[in-house]
Amino acid sequence: MKPIRSLEDALNRCQAMGMRLSRQRKFILELLWDAKEHLSAREIYDRLNQQAHSIGHTSVYQNLEALSREGIIECVERSEGRLYGNVSDSHSHVNCLDTAQILDVHVELPIDLIEQIQQQTGVKIVDYRIDFYGYRSSASDLETSSATDTPKAS
Repeated sequence: MKPIRSLEDALNRCQAMGMRLSRQRKFILELLWDAKEHLSAREIYDRLNQQAHSIGHTSVYQNLEALSREGIIECVERSEGRLYGNVSDSHSHVNCLDTAQILDVHVELPIDLIEQIQQQTGVKIVDYRIDFYGYRSSASDLETSSATDTPKAS
């Protein structure tokens, strides 16, 4: 199935799957595509109501569950609750530890690394997701830390 790369793709996928495109469902999809970040159901509810879209808590939760269950949006489980994002195809995350932001990234591992993992485990790899964790820093901080943190051969 073709990956969902735009709001139009998401709306088309809903229709292709026979999902009703209610006004509330469209509002939620539009918000997630405009926000381009992972949001809690409460944040989605608050933002929609700030935009004068009268939508109830229950409607938000039900629509988020239906959209994530069908693979149209992403649901990320965190200890503080679920977060929803617009990217639903296979991808990895960069987790910023000082802002709690989750950034979507598409990472392609070298084929020889995948083959090495397959040989070690006896499992045919068909998909993968990687979680990276770090802190936001200025470019000069990154250059300084990478120069001092690089292991030296002995």
